[in-house]
Amino acid sequence: MKVQSLYNSNILKRGLEFASDNSALFVAGTSLALSTVVRPLSILAAPKADKENKKLACAKSISSSMIGYLIMLGVSLPLARGVKRIDKRPALYLRPRAIELLRDSGKSLQESRGYQLATQTFKLGLGMIVAAPKAVLTSSLIPKVMGVFGNSSEPSVDTLTNNNSRNISFKGNLEGVSRYMGEIVGSKPMLKFVDKFKDTNFVMHTMAITDAFATGVFVRNINRNPKIEDDRKKVLNSNAIISTGLCIAGGYLLDKLLDKPTQKFIKNFTEANKNSPRLGKYIEGIKIAKPALILGSIYYGLIPLVSTSLAEKFDARRNQSSISTSKS
Repeated sequence: MKVQSLYNSNILKRGLEFASDNSALFVAGTSLALSTVVRPLSILAAPKADKENKKLACAKSISSSMIGYLIMLGVSLPLARGVKRIDKRPALYLRPRAIELLRDSGKSLQESRGYQLATQTFKLGLGMIVAAPKAVLTSSLIPKVMGVFGNSSEPSVDTLTNNNSRNISFKGNLEGVSRYMGEIVGSKPMLKFVDKFKDTNFVMHTMAITDAFATGVFVRNINRNPKIEDDRKKVLNSNAIISTGLCIAGGYLLDKLLDKPTQKFIKNFTEANKNSPRLGKYIEGIKIAKPALILGSIYYGLIPLVSTSLAEKFDARRNQSSISTSKS
């Protein structure tokens, strides 16, 4: 009975529909929720790690997710609304040939893997686009967020959030956005891309590549930040690289292990909601939520316990090596 009520939960359905409509913001929101509570607790619980390095890792986690969510909130809403317009009236924005190629036999256009891949390329692709500015702002904000932990007189997180949020604009020419996106979705390069990758684990691949790229940009900008001590930079960078590497590897493994349970959940959910006109959206939302929650849980819950200590040991060994080299 309780399981059946889960399949019919309006809260679950709204969450899945949101994940489908604005996957980039869903991923950013998941990261924000986990990074502000779960990850700091995991970092602070890491054994045999320097207190200051723990504070730096917590500051990086909070600032990164906060910046990511604010940026994504500003840039994703017009795009998500633009895609919704195409969903409702595809014939107005897509050529008949494109609709024919994107639609799976026996399914509506919105339920077809090709169309979902094409539109999710825009939505999830935003993560890659904002990765660089997010990393730059994150490295700049870390000294300010350190004030939360009592080591800085910089403005608080709440102040920074309020100041930044006032400048976010959600205005845009949605008709123009939809038409432009329709042209790209129906273009030959996109149709070839969809045909080649529609049966792959595209969502997980996109999230993994985005995380790796963002970590690389973050490390580069941390090294350029004069407000962070050099010895702390090494630990912070090691922590970020180790966390991302372990997260991606663990994410793919866990994603594979959960394939059968996920398919069973989708089957039962479909049976319970077979008459819903939004069933396609819900199923797409499940496919977005699965890797987002897997990577988020690993990155913000499990990895900090390991990466913080490993980064500390890595830095200590490197310092000992440097001392030995200088003596010789």
